[in-house]
Amino acid sequence: MDIDYSLYLVTDSTPAILGDKDLASVVEAAVEGGVTIVQLRDKTSETADLIRIAERLLEVTRPRGVPLLINDRVDVALAVGADGVHIGQDDIELTAARKLLGPEAIIGVTVTSEEEALIAAEDGANYLGIGTVFATPTKENAKSIIGISGVRAILASLDSAGEIVDTVCIGGINATNLQRVLYQTTTTNGKRLEGVAVVSAIIAAEDPKKAAAELLRLVSEPPRFASLHRKAALSREDIIGRVPQIVKRLAEKKPLCHNMTNLVVQNFAANVALCIGASPIMSNNGLEAPDLASLGGALVINMGTTTPEIRSNHLKALAAYNAVGGPVLLDPVGAGATEQRRQGVKALMAGGYFDVIKGNEGEIRTVSGASGVKQHGVDSGASALSRDERSKLVKELAARERNVVLMTGSTDYISDGERTFAISNGHPYLGEITGSGCTLGTTVAAFLAVEREDKLLAAIAGILMYEIAAERAAGFANGPGTFVPAFLDQLYRIRKETENGDMTWIARARIEVVEI
Repeated sequence: MDIDYSLYLVTDSTPAILGDKDLASVVEAAVEGGVTIVQLRDKTSETADLIRIAERLLEVTRPRGVPLLINDRVDVALAVGADGVHIGQDDIELTAARKLLGPEAIIGVTVTSEEEALIAAEDGANYLGIGTVFATPTKENAKSIIGISGVRAILASLDSAGEIVDTVCIGGINATNLQRVLYQTTTTNGKRLEGVAVVSAIIAAEDPKKAAAELLRLVSEPPRFASLHRKAALSREDIIGRVPQIVKRLAEKKPLCHNMTNLVVQNFAANVALCIGASPIMSNNGLEAPDLASLGGALVINMGTTTPEIRSNHLKALAAYNAVGGPVLLDPVGAGATEQRRQGVKALMAGGYFDVIKGNEGEIRTVSGASGVKQHGVDSGASALSRDERSKLVKELAARERNVVLMTGSTDYISDGERTFAISNGHPYLGEITGSGCTLGTTVAAFLAVEREDKLLAAIAGILMYEIAAERAAGFANGPGTFVPAFLDQLYRIRKETENGDMTWIARARIEVVEI
């Protein structure tokens, strides 16, 4: 059965969502705007009223070839001759619904776990409604919020089991997150959602037709930040040859580096950005972000000093940069130290797409969802993982998020989910000064602004410039106090040497491919 699930409208007749509008008129406008399938969901109306509403909706959908499904109520679907039903885990069993409705009916099933998805697929569901993705007031009794990673895990499980079934996701989907959800839920094998289900994004819209048309456009287009092509393998020789050219391009273009960073390191971060050739601005005001995002630079979101107000500004800026495809780096400083920081990480991860996530072992483990991570302040704490475990963690997290993950330490591990590297440059003095990790984030973000085709290579370039400068600076320092100015000098000198054609500094790179 060939059904287009691209833009799936689920109705809501409650005054909080529908207002005083006529439901049939809203659905008609939405179908005209491009909705491809409609589900009548009404948990409160009496049977007679449900039949009446369903008949009105069929008058709208059937002439346009748009299937109409009824939520839960097989009896109503039979009474009006609807195209099928959608059932939840606590509703009528799928096999019973199939017997009543026949083989041609469309039957969808809500699933919130891999187990539920596999059972529904095996039992012959036409499609699965996966969710809830994000918290939403339209479905108060959601079993759980599974997030983007939960949707992706279900798709991967279906793919692994060889189950062929259409899928949509539901729960808080709107124009601001739709493309990101489709992009980040696509598995490494290319299995992706067939569409998205929306409720208030259309039902509550002032102009449902316009809202539907915009949502359908977003479904059909990749997000501005997407990496759409599989990247070529990188050898150490490739990196040695290409990194200096990226350093030179950065010096020539002087990209804007927008730092939403903690108050402790703003001055240091600005100086680091200037030394490598970027143009820094230190602004924690999210209202400035749309203007700054339009200038072609990159954004650093650093959680070093975090409050609810600062988090709100971070989310505003994240949305602004995502909208234009501007690179964004997340530095989840001290992510595992307090419950407030753990919740902050969850809010930011749910709020937008990060091209790079950079943190120490404790921070990266927290971002990945590991439980029991303990951090003393912003320090990583004692390592709990082996070399192989660190490599595997960054690769799996990068594959899950479809971005680049950098775990810093005496050896850095970095991956884009396909290619993984270990970098052993740097100097212990970096661990003895405030803000060295934060300013590495500034450096990597600046490189992302000039090398957008291969974000992994951009991040590696930033790390190598930064850590080799630290090694060189240590030779001129008597300790941490004299190290900082020497470090800034060496960042500047590497930039100038490269501009003048002297690339010998890159020979110090200690980087190796990690096979997992």
